[in-house]
Amino acid sequence: MGIEIKKSNKFINYDLAMNFLEKRVVKIHEKRAKEILWTLEHPSTYTAGTSFKNHEILDKEIKVIKSNRGGKITWHGPGQKVFYFAIDLNKRKKDIRKFINIIEETIIDTLSDYNIKSFSDKKNIGIWIDNNNKTKKIAAIGIKIKRWIAYHGFSININNKLDPYKKISPCGLVNNKISSLMETKKQNYKDLSNKIIKNFLNNLEK
Repeated sequence: MGIEIKKSNKFINYDLAMNFLEKRVVKIHEKRAKEILWTLEHPSTYTAGTSFKNHEILDKEIKVIKSNRGGKITWHGPGQKVFYFAIDLNKRKKDIRKFINIIEETIIDTLSDYNIKSFSDKKNIGIWIDNNNKTKKIAAIGIKIKRWIAYHGFSININNKLDPYKKISPCGLVNNKISSLMETKKQNYKDLSNKIIKNFLNNLEK
């Protein structure tokens, strides 16, 4: 069975997406469904991973959804593309670090197609760029492993507003260290999702 590619053009509620993913992981484990890569956008939503701290919520008025993914607190919303997956590592190397490297390489390869140089950081998971002599985060990664099935995903800031990040310490960061692709380089990113899908599938099967 190949990997199912699912593309949602309408905003998808976060809880709905998580419910779908959890069920898909069970079905994959029971060999009743294909692995999946799902691209979508969420309405404005704050989510907190397993290692977040309460002090990282700067605006106590916001609603934060607790998630079982790794990582800290982040924001999802319009203009940011999210890539969810459920990938069976039982069929591949049971190596979490290698799988994260595949995600990192996928994002770096894709941004290179747009002549944007980006890089990973072992201390701060995610993908980074140099913007006006400042190092800023352009993509976040958060995964969970269940029965050696990797799921949750990664997100890339394309043309989203950055103000929502001021209400939190995103990924534990402070001092405005989040950017977007349009802030970095104004160009057409319409085909970015398709490029990500292609690069992810290629890197996954190397």
